Amino acid sequence: MTTSIPTRMKGVYLPGDRKCEIRDVEVPTPQHGQVLVEMRASTICGSDLRAIYRPKIHKTGAEGYNGVIAGHEPCGLIVKRGPGVNDKWKEGTRVIVYHIQGCGFCHPCRRGEYISCTGEDRKAYGWQRDGGHGEYILVDQQSLVILEEPLTYLDGAMIACGIGTSYAACARASVSGKDIVLVTGLGPVGLGTALIAARLGARVIGLEFDQDRVDFARSLGIESIACSGNDADDVSTIVKIAGGEGVHVSIDCSGNSSVRLTCMKSMRAWGRVVFVGEGGTVTFDVSELVIHKSLAIFGSWVCSISQMEELVEKLVRWNLHPEIAITHTFTIEDAARAYGLFDSGKTGKCAITYKGETKQHVYNVDK
Repeated sequence: MTTSIPTRMKGVYLPGDRKCEIRDVEVPTPQHGQVLVEMRASTICGSDLRAIYRPKIHKTGAEGYNGVIAGHEPCGLIVKRGPGVNDKWKEGTRVIVYHIQGCGFCHPCRRGEYISCTGEDRKAYGWQRDGGHGEYILVDQQSLVILEEPLTYLDGAMIACGIGTSYAACARASVSGKDIVLVTGLGPVGLGTALIAARLGARVIGLEFDQDRVDFARSLGIESIACSGNDADDVSTIVKIAGGEGVHVSIDCSGNSSVRLTCMKSMRAWGRVVFVGEGGTVTFDVSELVIHKSLAIFGSWVCSISQMEELVEKLVRWNLHPEIAITHTFTIEDAARAYGLFDSGKTGKCAITYKGETKQHVYNVDK
């Protein structure tokens, strides 16, 4: 494949305090073991808002932002290879970028769990090294996952973190067709979790405060209810829908303390609870809610790179296109508007697209 690669490109930077800057920068050159990916789609993650976009002062460490091009959910096309790159990664290959570059040597990395890398060389795309909100991105070959047909570039961007997180949460709880699953918080991760749980055969109930998100979830075929603001009423409603005994699995994607408690109270005995939503706390009576009900409580962060490859395979088999959870797309020039709108909490997923990439799929409840 031959393509004309410019010397300059646009990139989005997030200095903090809800500011967004577009800068003109040099297109990087791939070094040993690296490829240059021409971006086609890059979605915005809630963690970008929480840890980078909103704060006036950025953190250090794993959640530190080093003033790089933002965006850790990239998907695009390999246009140039550096020396030492495996023949699997040829020019013209459509790829998803796994959002953490691990050291490659610690125990978590050897398991493909780069998110838990303990090495000093750990860097996240869009946090400590340039990410997907630029027209091109430099990627180590260890971070690449094939974007299989007929998945779209927007599907791939969703897989890169958001719906990958959803898949890991469902896997953590071993969701299957035997289960009634409660998903709380119907933002992008919650929507993805509900869609995947349903494809795994479970009956899914969604719970969300915002009516707009409830309506959007229903348009995707997700049985959803709006939080009443009264915990006892919400629990009673959920238990009744679940046949009177409660749900088998609760997956909290909200991070909200009261909703986490609703998750636990809505469980039947021997159920599984998974906490995915970041931040917040929860206080509960251990004997009443955990010991006496024999509950299992799990934490789930994001998927491993091997799980991401599994997910790509399953999405193709299920004919499920994650882009259906995207409500708004923007060009890179409109990145500030994209972040501002996504920060409102009134949308599904928001994406920055390149080369005229557009959504191709709308959910059809009759499928």
